[in-house]
Amino acid sequence: MRRPGVFVYGGLAAILLASVFPLYWSFVVASKDNSALGEATPPLVPGGNLFANIARVFDTVDFWAAVQNSLIVAGSVTVSNVLLSSLAGFAFARLRFRGRNTLFLVVVGTAMVPTQLGVIPLYLMMAELDWYGQLQAVIFPALVSALGVFLMRQACEEAVPPELVEAARMDGCSVLSTFWHVGLPAIRPQAAVLAMLTFMTAWNDFFWPLIVLDPNDSPTVQVAVSTLASGHFTDYALMLAGTSIGVLPVIALFLLLARQVVGGIMQGAVKG
Repeated sequence: MRRPGVFVYGGLAAILLASVFPLYWSFVVASKDNSALGEATPPLVPGGNLFANIARVFDTVDFWAAVQNSLIVAGSVTVSNVLLSSLAGFAFARLRFRGRNTLFLVVVGTAMVPTQLGVIPLYLMMAELDWYGQLQAVIFPALVSALGVFLMRQACEEAVPPELVEAARMDGCSVLSTFWHVGLPAIRPQAAVLAMLTFMTAWNDFFWPLIVLDPNDSPTVQVAVSTLASGHFTDYALMLAGTSIGVLPVIALFLLLARQVVGGIMQGAVKG
């Protein structure tokens, strides 16, 4: 097998640098003060104000509550999406029922509807349920997604042989038991990819939490960071200190699921 050349390694190094530099730059700015950012030569070395800026973040907004709320929202949405999307994908891939293909097209078609189009009716629904300012108003609309159902259906088509499903049914397993013992273990790498994407999307969501949550009472991390950016002037050191804290859970989850995520991506690449 031919070994990669210097251009391949150079390209990979350039991609790695372009991916990591924004995080490093945020850390550098978070460790400086605003006077250092106005210098002719942009700072490239971290300063000594990181902990002071982090302390200012927690003094300016209730950032612990924002992190806790984001963990509740993102964690609930991730668990629900993985379970419900996997179950729906297994049903569309390996169960035979009338209207299966039509229903699947309807589910996938909902992904074509812009999110902004449903904001007003969704807000009216939350107001009717008296959920304004409560975390369930952010959680319930995102419990399952069309993209998740599509990904899990494709994963079940590739990783769950129909003969194995039939064998489990002949052994007396119910549909749920077959899914739990046969389907879910087979699509675990793809489920990890879905979990990572869902958690990142829910954690970074800003538009809907800004509308349906009270920014002074129960914000999420992104709403709290936007509060740090408000005022007569933008305190970039303060804002990026909050951003640096807010990105840590996403990085920690990726490190936790790294093997499964990479395995699921590579499995799809090989089979594709």
